[in-house]
Amino acid sequence: MRDLVVAVDVGTGSARAGVLDLSGGLLGRAERPILMNRPAPDFAEHDSEDIWQAVCLSVRGALDRAGALPEEIAGISFDATCSLVVREPAGGQVSVSPGGEKRWDTIVWLDHRALAEADECTATGHRVLDYIGGVMSPEMQTPKLMWLKRNLPESWSAAGHFFDLADFLTWKASGSFERSQCTLTCKWTYLAHETPGWQRDFFEAVGLADMIERGHLPERASPIGRDIGPLTAAAAAALGLTERCRVGAGLIDAHGGALGVLGGFADSLDRIDRHMALIAGTSSCVMAFSLQPRPVSGLWGPYLGAALPGCWLGEGGQSVSGALLDHIIRWHGAGGNPDSAMHARICERITQLRAKEGYELGARLHVLPDFHGNRSPLADPHAVGVISGLTLDSSFDSLCRLYWRTAVAIAFGIRHILDALNEAGFEIDTLHVTGGHVKNPLLMELYADATGCAVVEPEADDAMLLGTGMVAATAAGLYPDLASACAAMDQGGRMRRPDPAVRQRFERDYRIFLEMHRQRRALDAMIADG
Repeated sequence: MRDLVVAVDVGTGSARAGVLDLSGGLLGRAERPILMNRPAPDFAEHDSEDIWQAVCLSVRGALDRAGALPEEIAGISFDATCSLVVREPAGGQVSVSPGGEKRWDTIVWLDHRALAEADECTATGHRVLDYIGGVMSPEMQTPKLMWLKRNLPESWSAAGHFFDLADFLTWKASGSFERSQCTLTCKWTYLAHETPGWQRDFFEAVGLADMIERGHLPERASPIGRDIGPLTAAAAAALGLTERCRVGAGLIDAHGGALGVLGGFADSLDRIDRHMALIAGTSSCVMAFSLQPRPVSGLWGPYLGAALPGCWLGEGGQSVSGALLDHIIRWHGAGGNPDSAMHARICERITQLRAKEGYELGARLHVLPDFHGNRSPLADPHAVGVISGLTLDSSFDSLCRLYWRTAVAIAFGIRHILDALNEAGFEIDTLHVTGGHVKNPLLMELYADATGCAVVEPEADDAMLLGTGMVAATAAGLYPDLASACAAMDQGGRMRRPDPAVRQRFERDYRIFLEMHRQRRALDAMIADG
């Protein structure tokens, strides 16, 4: 029977694939690393052919581990980071790198080379900004394309296709140039709730009047899960699948995670605005749904149909979260390589120290976690991190105290976003967490205690693969629509409630957190005044 699907998730450092059944069970999974080039500070580049090779190897590995036959796979879909892929009209690679090497044809989502261009977009005051929180982020595609046109004019002239990474993968798989409503709405200033969706006067204002034609971008986006065709013969051979396998219009990786943890509410949307998805790994994304548009200053959206059909999505997050804990380990004199063993060693020692000191551990250490800007709710890519309370202590225990207080700050950053959403009309009291942070017991504890919300950890082995599997099942016709697939394949989760005994302590520290934001703004103003 053709009753299995393949989901592919491409993150910042790897591609992984899973084989899922119709109930959402993960039968087999495999992962392969992908390359990254860092030619200068704030620059990050991928080789899209390297990514495709990693995808193919991971799909073959997942099939093998699941014991699944190629002819059993009815559909495949892809989620990926919101990275920008540039290709020639005939499909060849086009360099986005200052070094000019063609293989580096993809600007990674976290690349901040286009800060100045993002500021220019914001300065236009164009109404597209109303749907991205009022401020253009350098993580979005418009400023990156502006940078490319200005700084690598030869590459701009050679370009014939601009893809979000998920759309590049569906093109490689199917040959279709369709683009997902998720990617275009969230990262390209496409307004899915309007006709036309593209606001050409905005692109003219920022010097990209030829972007849509040069990038071979369609006039209308494709809904998530739309069947955009079968695998090509070449793709089927590379992936180890058959040409009967259908390809579904995909989505950004965090949005796949949102479906994986909130898809179960697809048949009860009247309650969905009390729940928020937190997809937390290298960075953190938060996603909140509502039946009405709820614009929030400093948060991306509202986006119509960017994850669940008929729902508006508000999106925020932290540009670094897990990556910040890695940085603290590297930076501290008692640190080293931030591998899983080091994180586990630190967490174990923090548990021992807290047994003696309780919540007074590192009590005078306070951190603002904006070491790579503040994505939300301040929408300030120029924001910097702050640590208050350092001493000359360079012992391993001092590293543990700083790690603990940095984890507290990451949780406070999520609360800061929650406050902004709830002030705008949401009633969020439950966080559904997925991603690498689920493996960090300190963060999972803090997401409940420092925000005051119940925290649900998904039962699914991999919520991102589950969400993307829902999309693949829809494209394959195994369910009549995406909402039905989400409801049928949902895996549920385990709930943790906040500890009321520590609420007062965290309330005090959160007030300090907000005061540090105020003081940083005051210092920046003094510098600006000369």
